[in-house]
Amino acid sequence: MAADPRTLARRWALLSCVPVLLLAAIVACDPSPEPRPADAPAGAQRGPAGAAAAAVLTAAPAAAVAPDPADGDRGLAAERDGYRLDAAATELPAGRPAAYSFTITGPDGQPVTDFEVHQTRKLHFYAIRSDLTGFQHLHPEMAADGTWTADLTALTPGTWRLYASFLPGSTAHRSTETVLSRTVTVPGTSTAVPLPAPAGTATVDGYTVALAGEPMAGAYRLTATVTRDGQPVTDLQSYLDSYAHLTAFHEGDQALAHLHPADKVDADHGGGPVLTFHAMLPRAGNWRVFLQFQTAGRLHTAELTLNAAA
Repeated sequence: MAADPRTLARRWALLSCVPVLLLAAIVACDPSPEPRPADAPAGAQRGPAGAAAAAVLTAAPAAAVAPDPADGDRGLAAERDGYRLDAAATELPAGRPAAYSFTITGPDGQPVTDFEVHQTRKLHFYAIRSDLTGFQHLHPEMAADGTWTADLTALTPGTWRLYASFLPGSTAHRSTETVLSRTVTVPGTSTAVPLPAPAGTATVDGYTVALAGEPMAGAYRLTATVTRDGQPVTDLQSYLDSYAHLTAFHEGDQALAHLHPADKVDADHGGGPVLTFHAMLPRAGNWRVFLQFQTAGRLHTAELTLNAAA
């Protein structure tokens, strides 16, 4: 017997509502938080609602713009995966050494005191000015209560970004470090230094470092050759359990990438002259590179600019 047309109409109306109700449930239950940008207030909105609010505030300052979820992968957020870089200081003095104290709080809101040793240190700390000058790479000590203090050398006026890179103790088998950062202001008249043009070589303390490869966003193979007076250098010493340490900052947003050579350290022989890096630059554009290596107990830092193709 044929069904009543009115009954069929009611059934069709109910079925057509199912996809809409499912979509509404998924949006309402979305548990994935988006990282806040560095220095954002603890109550900043996250998720789709936060993004909608930011879209309305078109005239608001940059701090009100919804964060890029990928910022946590580039070290540009103060919080990631439940870990947060907390510091009271938003300003540091110019022209003299300064101590920057901070804590890393965990998912439970308490200061973290258990960190894995990575590249011979429990935490690596970096500082760079907004024009990518003044690079500092430090290894602060932690107090019993979880407070770290980084002793920075004299800073020039301007805006500086400070990064903490670490492996929480609860992630003993994790090889990727968590990188968090905040900015501070150094008062005074600031003059931006233009970024040097991309180049394949740099000279420091009489050593010449030549980089070879085709820089591009993503993974690629990069080699560094170290020479002195035209002769290959073969007495590189271990530095942070490697023959070199390469830190790179992206022009414009100061995204961070740090790399280590694939070459194993031989305690009985020096390293060099060629070092191989499995590079990973997350974005296209210019990167200011700082390659650090050690000879005869002295640390050298070569600086140069690379342009990564899309």
